[in-house]
Amino acid sequence: MPISNHRKRPICVARSFLSRHAAKEELSQAVSHLESLTEQGIRLPFEVLASLLQRCGETRSLKQGKWIHRHLKITGFKRPNTLLSNHLIGMYMKCGKPIDACKVFDRMRFRNLYSWNNMISGFVKSGMLVRAREVFDSMPERDVVSWNTMVVGYARNGNVNEALWVYRELRRSGVKYNEFSFAGVLTACVKSREVQLSRQAHGQVMVAGFMANVVLSCSVMDAYAKCGQMESARRCFDEMAVKDSYIWTTLISGYSKVGDMEAAKKLFCEMPEKDAVSWAALVAGYVRQGSGDQALQLLREMIALRVKPEQFTFSSCLCAASASLGHGKQIHGYMIRTNVSPNAIVISSLIDMYSKSGSLEASDRVFHLCGDKQDCVVVWNTMISALAQHGLGHKALRVLDDMIKLRVLPNRTTLGVILSACSSHSGLVEEGIRWFDSMTADYGIVPDQEHYACLIDLLGRAGCFEVLMSRIEKMPFRPDEHIWNTILGVSRIHGNVELGKKAAEELSKLDAEQKEASRR
Repeated sequence: MPISNHRKRPICVARSFLSRHAAKEELSQAVSHLESLTEQGIRLPFEVLASLLQRCGETRSLKQGKWIHRHLKITGFKRPNTLLSNHLIGMYMKCGKPIDACKVFDRMRFRNLYSWNNMISGFVKSGMLVRAREVFDSMPERDVVSWNTMVVGYARNGNVNEALWVYRELRRSGVKYNEFSFAGVLTACVKSREVQLSRQAHGQVMVAGFMANVVLSCSVMDAYAKCGQMESARRCFDEMAVKDSYIWTTLISGYSKVGDMEAAKKLFCEMPEKDAVSWAALVAGYVRQGSGDQALQLLREMIALRVKPEQFTFSSCLCAASASLGHGKQIHGYMIRTNVSPNAIVISSLIDMYSKSGSLEASDRVFHLCGDKQDCVVVWNTMISALAQHGLGHKALRVLDDMIKLRVLPNRTTLGVILSACSSHSGLVEEGIRWFDSMTADYGIVPDQEHYACLIDLLGRAGCFEVLMSRIEKMPFRPDEHIWNTILGVSRIHGNVELGKKAAEELSKLDAEQKEASRR
């Protein structure tokens, strides 16, 4: 009898624990007791272990999840039942360990639909669409969740054609679709910005009778707005019975992006409850249209109304203040006074604002006061660009060296700004060529037309026309008008009539080809 009570007590404790909303620390304490239970030969019921694994996944507690997996192995469940295996897969996927999830999946004796969908969903959320597709194609049977997950996965990753193909196959498969089936295809419409595709999706949502779904009707409106079809977007908006702040903001943003700030402001004023995001959408619209004063006035109104600005609002307003050091300092001062912890984009905007206002020293101070720059390549790129704009190529190269030493990987933007730094009043030809070649060889960055235009500008300004022509001949694509315009510009600088004539002829050919294509 005492043994029975001894066994029941930890089980009761665990069940009591699961009835509360456990924090990560409490979860750690609960799982740490598993070792003592194992020594006593006690194994918790499957449903308790499953709930613990679910909590581990929700809190991204990989260490505790592995403890539970170890507990199962020690207590004779090296190949857990389907319920526990599914929860192990979910835990590993949520903790960013898809390989461990695969091992569990491969060892399962019996897999149900949830097992397969769990794997697909995990791979999709990890951005591993090829692996997700392999699992999807291997499924003995699929339900609507399987199809929807693939459609949404492809759409969110910008693979519009694949998303549409899977959606069409779903409609042909005989599997009954639901509201979530349209969520993926509408995301594809938003990404593609194709009017006809958006109209077709809108029609199918209407025929299916799902326009009452707020999320879907908002997605239809957003798709029209992204295509610049504001009349259609407004019609969808007017037909909605329920409008939350997100829906109002989506339409305000749509008007802002097509430059109709009068309609955007009017809608904003009609909005019953404004939040920080709706303010940010209007501010961004004014900045985009070059109306910096109105953007800054909106920021002042926000502050007066005690609406806490979003990080995006600060970034937009700093762009608007780039021509006015006084305004930029006021924004920066407000951020310091209100203990705003700026993200990488806002820090970059501060560096850029001070640089364009002629205060490179302040840019440098912001850059060096920035805490952990380990994962902030955008901040490094902005500082290199600021130094390039001021003709300080050598300093820009030193910043790039520091960036590499900290193991911050350069990206496509880095290549562009460093070539600009080598070219802009610096004449660092050899260094520019070395970094151009290094980016491909060491970091796998394949240069595009814009990068080649930067390289050609560097070589042309230095008068290295033989090297310039050699590089053009080795380009993996045909030079576009941007490159030939760059060549024409440097030819004028050095009076290279022959090369200038060739550039003009090539530009004339490209112009004729474009006109011919437009007539087809």
